[in-house]
Amino acid sequence: MDSARSVVEELRIKVEQASLPQEVSEKLLNLLKFTPSGAELESLVSYINFALSLPFGKSSEDILDIQRTKQILDKNHYGLQSVKDRILEYLSVLILHKKSGSGNNFHAPILAFIGLVGTGKTSLAYSIAESLGRPLVRIPFGGLGEPATLRGSSRVRPDSEPGQIIKAIQTAKVSNPVILLDEIDRVAVEHRIDIMGVLVELLDPAQNQAFLDHYLDFSYDLSQVLFIATANNTGNIATAVLDRLEPIMMPSYSDEEKLAIGKNYLLPKALEEAGINSGALTVDEAVWPQILRPLGFDSGIRSLSRSLQTICRKIARKQVEGGAGPFKITGENLGEYLGG
Repeated sequence: MDSARSVVEELRIKVEQASLPQEVSEKLLNLLKFTPSGAELESLVSYINFALSLPFGKSSEDILDIQRTKQILDKNHYGLQSVKDRILEYLSVLILHKKSGSGNNFHAPILAFIGLVGTGKTSLAYSIAESLGRPLVRIPFGGLGEPATLRGSSRVRPDSEPGQIIKAIQTAKVSNPVILLDEIDRVAVEHRIDIMGVLVELLDPAQNQAFLDHYLDFSYDLSQVLFIATANNTGNIATAVLDRLEPIMMPSYSDEEKLAIGKNYLLPKALEEAGINSGALTVDEAVWPQILRPLGFDSGIRSLSRSLQTICRKIARKQVEGGAGPFKITGENLGEYLGG
């Protein structure tokens, strides 16, 4: 029991020394008036330490430089000019509000990138976060089940834990990260209505400043979070959620655009990931069409990226096994490099 009292006393000192909202501090200190033991003590320690790890009042300083944003978008994404223009307009409005001092009261609409797999939706969110200098945390919605996954589960349950939203805040270590709600149209069918209800609360400025995670059992202000959503289509998204989104439709890539992306972005990246010197591999111009369309038309670049990664892995193996190189991909040997 003395050991338990010592643990509780240490927690009490931590809470008193932490910079917490009064409501939170009082709640935690009330819990520490009693000295539980065994599993209850372990649960209390986990809960208090998690609450103390949240970044109350901590925010990253935004980089408000639209030219820098433009450079990052051009560096990370080929083409997509209409999408880039929309992002630059969106961030310009955000910058004006920040510089005028009304930034904390300004609630930008939630950008939602809508398009087929591989069209660059997720990577655009990372570029926006990079341009602002904010950390990004991705929450995948594909197959997401019970809403408790997002909102957390009560500590009265033996398997209780915080929800993905509050975990994202803890991971980011600031209260104003970019949180990517990825593929919100792909939640499990049987839980779609409930999860869409949580999304409405998350994306509504009137509600998200007092978001209640059931594990925490106290509200957390999410109003400074920059939410970005992606979806393959809007058919499975509730109307109430769509009303809070500003959809940006992602165009399909033409073969010419994919060729430029493959040569200038994806191949250098695949070579670097495989540990191969850029001069060790050349690709015959005549085989690029086959690399671009191994299975016919593809609106995105994901299969192209996988093909180039496959080629580079096989080159890496040849080098390790003593192949001298440099290596050249031709119409005659392409099957050897792309085959299973």
